[in-house]
Amino acid sequence: MAVSNNITACVTLMALICAVPVIASGVWFASAQGEECARLARWPVAILGGLILLAALAGFVGAYWNRRRLLAFYLFAMASLIALLVALLVFAFAVTRGSGAYPVVGRAYDEYHLDGFSMWLRGYVSDDPARWERIKACLVVSDTCKKLARQAGFLTADQFYQSHLSPLQSGCCKPPAVCGYNYVSPTVWAGPAARPAADPECALCYECESCRAGLLAALRDQWRRANIALVVAAVALVFLYLVGCSAYKNAHAEALFRRYKW
Repeated sequence: MAVSNNITACVTLMALICAVPVIASGVWFASAQGEECARLARWPVAILGGLILLAALAGFVGAYWNRRRLLAFYLFAMASLIALLVALLVFAFAVTRGSGAYPVVGRAYDEYHLDGFSMWLRGYVSDDPARWERIKACLVVSDTCKKLARQAGFLTADQFYQSHLSPLQSGCCKPPAVCGYNYVSPTVWAGPAARPAADPECALCYECESCRAGLLAALRDQWRRANIALVVAAVALVFLYLVGCSAYKNAHAEALFRRYKW
């Protein structure tokens, strides 16, 4: 192989490696959402990573065996896939900009409100009642609140208030502090004398807005963690693509030089 083809082969091999964290992030993101009973864009990241892997494999074969059509396909496909990855990252950062969390005096955990999330995320849990019914049914039979109820460390209300709850536990397993409920156990609370029944925050656990907000907070945390790996992979892929383009041009120039020299 020519020197430029050697460089291109190394670049495509490294692009193959960069596709692995994209696929891993997609698979982790899809499997982790099962714990939150949500199916929000579960597989696009994994599918995108698989396409990057196939494009890089085609580029490696083209560089190693000097198949110029495969190299051209690799450059075109990789440019499109990198653009899709960057667009996905921009979209993910835009819709997860707000955390929905707000501190509560005397509590170590945060509570969550729907108004703190983007309109797109709010629509996911509010626009389709049938979708929320499916999510709610899943949450009821999940271990989210059962694990909290089994913890024996919360003997007093103060111990519970100083615990660190997950967004789902904070939103779905207890009433918000504004409702004025009195602590009995992690999942049992006594209603106040003057119950603010008109407040949607103080409805039944899985019907309240704080439960929807807790679900969105859990999904947002997953997206943010996955985005770290995706940003690193995107930066590496852009750098490798630029190096690959340069090597491809040099290989093309070498081929023309050998042709005219002959």
